[in-house]
Amino acid sequence: MSEVSTAGVDAPISDVAIIGAGPAGLSAALNLVRARRRLVVIDSNRPRNAATFHSHGFITRDGVSPLELRRLGREELEAYPNYEFHQSMVVSIDRADDAFEVSTKGPGFTKAVYRARSVVITTGLTEIMPALPTLRAFYGTSIHSCIECDGWEERDKPIAVIGETDDLASRALLVSQWSDDVIVFTNGVGEITAADGAGLLKRGIRVDRRPLADVEGDQTGLTGVRLADGEVVPRTAAFVRPRYAPKLEYAASLGLEVDDLGLLVVDARGRTTVPGVYAAGDSTPPGPQQLIVAAGAGARVASALNEDLLGAL
Repeated sequence: MSEVSTAGVDAPISDVAIIGAGPAGLSAALNLVRARRRLVVIDSNRPRNAATFHSHGFITRDGVSPLELRRLGREELEAYPNYEFHQSMVVSIDRADDAFEVSTKGPGFTKAVYRARSVVITTGLTEIMPALPTLRAFYGTSIHSCIECDGWEERDKPIAVIGETDDLASRALLVSQWSDDVIVFTNGVGEITAADGAGLLKRGIRVDRRPLADVEGDQTGLTGVRLADGEVVPRTAAFVRPRYAPKLEYAASLGLEVDDLGLLVVDARGRTTVPGVYAAGDSTPPGPQQLIVAAGAGARVASALNEDLLGAL
């Protein structure tokens, strides 16, 4: 039988409940706790970039592990009063008369409910990769999804761009900033128009439209891309284009507006279409973002939220 905790219900209502403890959530939390707001941060500890050993482009933290960046952020927050952290999975958010009620499921099937005057959603996305059996074995080391994040580390290598989406031509052009040896693999699914293909060819980028079987490698990393016909094309680095799915099932009862990609519609400062609910990071347009961009969005949301709470007095 699961244990049910009502501590969150009996305790004073927090000013803010932040769902997700990535860069966006932790940045929002830091700015809000410094504004003397009482807040609770809830995180399931399942970050999208858990397989990545090094993150890049975050000033003063270039090359740090994403998990270490999260740890440092939480450590900074612990120096402030009125801050709580709970490692739990949010299962629902409901609007009560005087607060939002955030229901969670934690380790050992424990359950708890936290109440807050406002909610910040920073839970990000789930990556859906092309169905290549060995891809995950090299993901985060010699196969990446963020070109801006990892292009420098893979510079001047033979690079594959792998995906099944219709933006592969633009992705390949971006990769060519770091390498003159780029091949696009569409797996027989991704669409590249004749005009785009001709443009890529002028840049020396080849397009291979054949179905793929897998990627290959050894202890040194990726060594090639294996096609369904058995040919192996040598490559030592790759950028994969995932499809993305927002992780927002827990917020369904709030009736938040989403765009055609399922991302939360927000205004310029992170307010959703439901008063008292804000969002930042990957779950908002345009979707996947560099860590420093997500952190900036979290700070912007914190500023708007703090002002809104003042206006509600």
